[in-house]
Amino acid sequence: MIKHFFCWLFIFSAPVVVNAQGSLGIDAATSELVTYVDPVSNMILILGAIVGLVGGVRVFIKWNSGDQDVQKALMGWLGSCLFLVTVGIVIKAFFGV
Repeated sequence: MIKHFFCWLFIFSAPVVVNAQGSLGIDAATSELVTYVDPVSNMILILGAIVGLVGGVRVFIKWNSGDQDVQKALMGWLGSCLFLVTVGIVIKAFFGV
């Protein structure tokens, strides 16, 4: 009889213990993830600035040489810069930093 009591006690108390440990793990992962948001976001913005400078120079060279693809290169360069800046901002907004 006592054996069955402890068995039932374990069955009903195990989810509470697992839930408490799972909650602690999720809280620890969240706090650690938040510490990476600012450096990653800043790195993406720096990468966007580098891509912007290099792309701007490439478009300028194409424009001065009279290439016919200037508009296509300009749109690609502008799109990539806007994408990287937007991703850097969205990461900060998504994680609430």
